[in-house]
Amino acid sequence: MRTVLRDKIVEVCDLKIKQKGSEVGLSFYAFFKNRNDQPELLMEVARWWIETHKLDHFEKAIKIKEMVESGA
Repeated sequence: MRTVLRDKIVEVCDLKIKQKGSEVGLSFYAFFKNRNDQPELLMEVARWWIETHKLDHFEKAIKIKEMVESGA
């Protein structure tokens, strides 16, 4: 996954955890605006989320952050 995506995912996870607590869940759509203006990046994250790691639609933000920071 591109570094820019990894940085964005960690940033969004940190924000959501700060706002809603460590139990907050999110989907891969949380890293994008409500319109599909970056389809290549969206698909890259979707592949990482669904195909590579077989994650559920919603996962704990802290889990996703730890996975990204560990290089998963």
